[in-house]
Amino acid sequence: MGLPRIAVELSRFLDQTDGIAQSEQLFELLSAFTLSFDCPWIAYGPLAPDHQKVLKPAQPDSAVMLNYPDEWKERYLEMGYDRIDPIIKKGRKGVGAFRWSEVYKDESTTENERRVLDEAATFGLRSGVTVPLHGPAGSFTIMSFAQPWDREFQNKTITYLQLAALHFHLKVTRLDNLSVLKQHNLSFREKECILWAARGKSSWEIGTIVGISENTVNFHLKKVMHKLDAASRTVAAIKAVNLGIIDV
Repeated sequence: MGLPRIAVELSRFLDQTDGIAQSEQLFELLSAFTLSFDCPWIAYGPLAPDHQKVLKPAQPDSAVMLNYPDEWKERYLEMGYDRIDPIIKKGRKGVGAFRWSEVYKDESTTENERRVLDEAATFGLRSGVTVPLHGPAGSFTIMSFAQPWDREFQNKTITYLQLAALHFHLKVTRLDNLSVLKQHNLSFREKECILWAARGKSSWEIGTIVGISENTVNFHLKKVMHKLDAASRTVAAIKAVNLGIIDV
């Protein structure tokens, strides 16, 4: 017996994303994949840990991609629905995909929160599934799939959407990290100096270790601080570690 159609579609999506180097292209492929489930709308974006924002990036270089109706996006931001969106609240607490209808019926969901979903339906987003994507250091990204019909997503469909969401998220995260590394490209000497600075060495000690003058060490460290937008060498060292530029 052959694979189910949706399994074939998922396999095709995974194959198509190989070698893709742009987030926008990945989003287009994901959109085409979800259309096979009669699901035309997707929203993807990171949320700041302390600010519940679904349609705004947590940081300037974070990827936010969505093809929701423009009228709904404008209404959502105008009304500040990000502050009371029950989908975001549920997503922060859970680790698995969930139906919007489950959130709507939940006793802990307030009338104000239900109003967000009621109004979304008037703009065509009548049913949906959301996949929370939790990452390191408290990072949190959310992906939602929406339909213009009231019918529920089948369990099998949700499983495949969740797999596609995770694959997409990992791909986009990898591309973002590569972009950051390229943007903050450090020379060999700069990496060498910030590595020893991260290990607690003074400029004089670093100069002795790598065979350059103390002034030259300071010159390289200042360049590192500038490239990483850091106010001190300590902050620069922390950023360099977090970005994977050096490994202490």
